[in-house]
Amino acid sequence: MKLSKLFVSCLLAVTPFVAQAQVEQFKIMAPANPGGGFDTIARTLGEALQASGQAKSVVVENKAGAGGAIGMAQFVNNEKGNPHALLVAGAVTVGALETNKSPVNFGMVTPISRLMGEFNVIVVPTASPFKNLKDLMAAYKAKPGAVSIGGGSAGGIDHIMASLMSEKAGVDPDKLNYIPFAGGGEGKAAILGNQISAYISGYGELADLIKAGKVRALGISASTRNADIPVATMREQGTDVVVYNWRGVFGAPGITPAQRNELIKMVETAVKSPSWKAKAEKMEWLDMLQSGDSFKAFLNEDIKRTAATVKKLKLGN
Repeated sequence: MKLSKLFVSCLLAVTPFVAQAQVEQFKIMAPANPGGGFDTIARTLGEALQASGQAKSVVVENKAGAGGAIGMAQFVNNEKGNPHALLVAGAVTVGALETNKSPVNFGMVTPISRLMGEFNVIVVPTASPFKNLKDLMAAYKAKPGAVSIGGGSAGGIDHIMASLMSEKAGVDPDKLNYIPFAGGGEGKAAILGNQISAYISGYGELADLIKAGKVRALGISASTRNADIPVATMREQGTDVVVYNWRGVFGAPGITPAQRNELIKMVETAVKSPSWKAKAEKMEWLDMLQSGDSFKAFLNEDIKRTAATVKKLKLGN
């Protein structure tokens, strides 16, 4: 009897602690329309936070525009000091903020963790006359304006990749007919509907369409071919462009160092969970987990590199 009472007393003692450890509601801002990379990351992370028992519920908010700047501005204004809010951002955002000379920047949010990365792939409709990357590049070099290339927001990693392709073709990037989309859903609809000549996005976002034969993959932006991805690299086809897109999460402005560290623990626990790993494997994401000060240092270097590339390619205002 005494042992039973002791067990019950201990259980009651720890129950309040468990309840306090689990966040009642978590908020994640995906600064793009549903269907794209930011949205997928936000929802996958939200599911992992719940599956790992760290959050009872997660609300994902979509706010597209200006390559993520509008969503970032709303996050900065609405979530100041909120220790249970995250913003999804990445290489796309770095490029877009630099290109558009945005009034918001990464100094206004709190770097938490870089989560993953993926190489870009360029695809065309199955009915396209371009059977390989050399066909596309030859047509582009002959008549740049006639080849429309879609991708994410202007100035983002997709736009930078298209501009680098233009440079490799010996064509001024100013002549690039680039069509930006605010969300992956819109871009995929455009390429499936033969509304654009080609489309650039992360491999994971297009893998299902590629495997189902609904689009034709011409090349992937990796340095070497991946045995698990049945797409030739752009480099091996004569267009030496190597880029990758990383995505991470940022905390609200004004949170304390202790709250930042707690967020880091929560995010790292979530991305090590079976829920996250299953999605990452399906999407062919590269594990690039990096947190705290190390992630902040990487971010600062990436901003410098991107600024130099944007200037070189004469992108932006």
